[in-house]
Amino acid sequence: MLTAETIRKIRRIEIRTSRVVQEAVAGRYLSAFKGRGMEFEEVRPYELGDDVRTIDWNVSARAGSPHIKLFREERELTVLLAIDLSASLRFGSQGQLKRELVAEVAATLAFSATRNNDKVGLLLFTDQIERFVPPRKGRRHVLRIVRDLLAHSPRGIGTDLPAALDELNRIQRRRAVVFVVSDFLDEGWEQPLAIARRRHDLIPVAITDRREHELPSAGLIELEDEESGARVIVDSSSRRVREHFRTSAIERTERFQRALHRLKLEPLMLETGLDYVEPITAYFRKREARRTR
Repeated sequence: MLTAETIRKIRRIEIRTSRVVQEAVAGRYLSAFKGRGMEFEEVRPYELGDDVRTIDWNVSARAGSPHIKLFREERELTVLLAIDLSASLRFGSQGQLKRELVAEVAATLAFSATRNNDKVGLLLFTDQIERFVPPRKGRRHVLRIVRDLLAHSPRGIGTDLPAALDELNRIQRRRAVVFVVSDFLDEGWEQPLAIARRRHDLIPVAITDRREHELPSAGLIELEDEESGARVIVDSSSRRVREHFRTSAIERTERFQRALHRLKLEPLMLETGLDYVEPITAYFRKREARRTR
């Protein structure tokens, strides 16, 4: 049963993300993603500047003048949001938890998809599959997805991204646009991600927080792994400790990006406390530019 607070959160996210979609994201989404194919629209006389490869020679012969076939792109897509709800997403140091950023980003993508008449589905995972909502159309369905994102109480606390990707490949047989939204604090996901990439148009969305990359100088502090429960006390006033922490984080990020580069995947990198709209629209612009080359 939904609490009053959850209902208020759903309403706030709907208002904010609907405005974001209307003002900034929806047009870029439309341009960035292709449909499943091309659909015949009409035949018309050839005009100067038309691509000669589109000339329909049979119609041209019957008409006695060049004519071309026009096609329009099929716009209906299936969009699947694979969302990590593991305990590490409960962290946030910039006035926003990583899970809260995940919810806003997922809602923005879902509303963008439904605005363009696409189907949207949801796969929630931790170290187990938490929930699957089959792709459907419509605003009411998207609101259900937002509700599940906010109200679902995960059974697991760890992360098993390979198992989630295996489940994705099993349940989503037809090609889809798949957004994998996670902090990617897991191992062994490269091969399942490679399989998913061959089957789907896959976009990794990496969620980070500033304090995962740099420590403040605050004396003795206790760090806890949300998923394993392991704790360690470090002296953050030590420059050597802070530098080691920062270097380790840089190396982890570089390994992640190299792994995706080998798979010919470009991640969308988002950070808590920062605007996510411009990075999303910039990412879509780059996809659009690659399509038109």
